[in-house]
Amino acid sequence: MVPRDRILVASIQGAVVATLLGAWYFSTHSSRLLSLFLPPPERVWSSFQVVAASGQLWAAAKVTLLTIAQAYLIAAVGGVLVGFLVARSDRLLKLFEPLLSGLFAIPLTMFFPLFILFFGLGPESKIAYGATYAFFPIALNTIAGFSSVDRLHVRAIRSMGANAFEQFRYVYFPAALPVTITGLRIGFFICIASVLGGETLASVTGVGRSIALSAELMETARMYAWIVSVVLVTLVLNLLVYAAESRLRRES
Repeated sequence: MVPRDRILVASIQGAVVATLLGAWYFSTHSSRLLSLFLPPPERVWSSFQVVAASGQLWAAAKVTLLTIAQAYLIAAVGGVLVGFLVARSDRLLKLFEPLLSGLFAIPLTMFFPLFILFFGLGPESKIAYGATYAFFPIALNTIAGFSSVDRLHVRAIRSMGANAFEQFRYVYFPAALPVTITGLRIGFFICIASVLGGETLASVTGVGRSIALSAELMETARMYAWIVSVVLVTLVLNLLVYAAESRLRRES
């Protein structure tokens, strides 16, 4: 992307954000009833400063981010490994790809009470829930990436005497990387949403629990302060993931 295009994209994005903030400000100042459910930006900012200064924000964020990291690590390792092994065999591919697709179509939220039952209200249940939900898109995209490798390329490198590692390094990995990275990115944000959703439904700590508690106490300004913190962190993580994905694509 040329610099002028980047400036244009950044300008459009900034204009969208400014429009949303302006609509938020004017709508909350024009209606007292609306301000009860959607506090003005200045009240949310004040609540955010209070939460940050008290240390509650950092303590809750530490629990949530650590839970997300553990859940995603399990999902990424398991999803890539299972996807690669399934894609190596046509029989396993025909057997497990429809099965994984069908399981992914089932709303796992219905089974969240089972995670609570087996793992308790602590972070362990959210780790298991997030890892399970994020596993499927990673595994399915890994299967799609490795199963789409051109067999002619594989036979060609085998005819040159390449061993299994060289086949993976020079044929399978470069060909499957773009689709696999897409699955890792999708799984990452599904993992974030799952962990936060799990904390909101049933937890004793974490950002999701803080949002739910503020809503239960009708502290709307504090609730939106927590939500804004989640949005900001998610945007930063999205930029980091996008930068890492772009770099991996260039190197491959």
